Amino acid sequence: MTLAWQLLDTPPPVAALYSRAALRRNKVLGRLLPSQGLRAWLSPNPQKVKAYRALCGYADSPLLPPTYPHVMAFGLQLALLTDADFPLPLLGLVQLRNDIRTWRPLGGIARVCASVHVEQLQPHAQGATFTLVTRMDDALGPLWEERSLLLCRDLHLDGVPEPELVPNTLLPLEEVSHWPVPADVGRRYARVAGDLNPIHLGAMAARLFGFDQAIAPGMWTKARALAGLEGHLPAAPLDIRVAFDKPLPLPAEAVLSASVAGSSGQFRLAGRDGSTYLSGEWSPPGTAQTF
Repeated sequence: MTLAWQLLDTPPPVAALYSRAALRRNKVLGRLLPSQGLRAWLSPNPQKVKAYRALCGYADSPLLPPTYPHVMAFGLQLALLTDADFPLPLLGLVQLRNDIRTWRPLGGIARVCASVHVEQLQPHAQGATFTLVTRMDDALGPLWEERSLLLCRDLHLDGVPEPELVPNTLLPLEEVSHWPVPADVGRRYARVAGDLNPIHLGAMAARLFGFDQAIAPGMWTKARALAGLEGHLPAAPLDIRVAFDKPLPLPAEAVLSASVAGSSGQFRLAGRDGSTYLSGEWSPPGTAQTF
């Protein structure tokens, strides 16, 4: 697919994009993904980075957390997913996977060119999935990229669903740390990262989308797990792949387990009752066990 790129001076305000999304709830307008991508020049905000570190548990460092570029590009992602040409409703989308690749250490970043596009609309047992691709380049070339697999339950396509990706080998995991997950973490994440998805903000709003209680943002969950693994994972270049196995209810207690430190490994975030919320793995680029 050949993409037509549109360069934005700045992404629209997130609150306005969520208001636009509210008018499209549960309305599927087509069965083809747009062949347009969005680009914008972005810069990290030191105050926001500091607040993000504190909320996610990252230690101070001259390097950006590997999940922070997602926050930088979040408005650009929403602009694409709420555009009039995008056929699927934003509210109600479920993130099944999130895969991040850091090509180089994320230090000394002043300005990057971020790009977002969508691809690979395909059938799924619960609806249809597509991939949201986000990339960042600086003056030296590719720096960071992300692939998020999103599920739309309101669209059903003909065909056989792709099999779920699972590791070829399950490594032994040992508990690394554990921590309480407060009931207000979704609201706090919204203030820091701009994620105003109602399923994270409170039980009443979450019930409108079929949840008994509010659930933690998936990207906060991934960030909190990676913060708990600082010093455990190698430096860039690195692939970090995560499957969101089950929503993390609020409040909760989370237990982080991981294989031994090394160039490749696996980790899991679970509850005290054994429920797995997130499972992931890391490896050098191009050596993934799952794909």
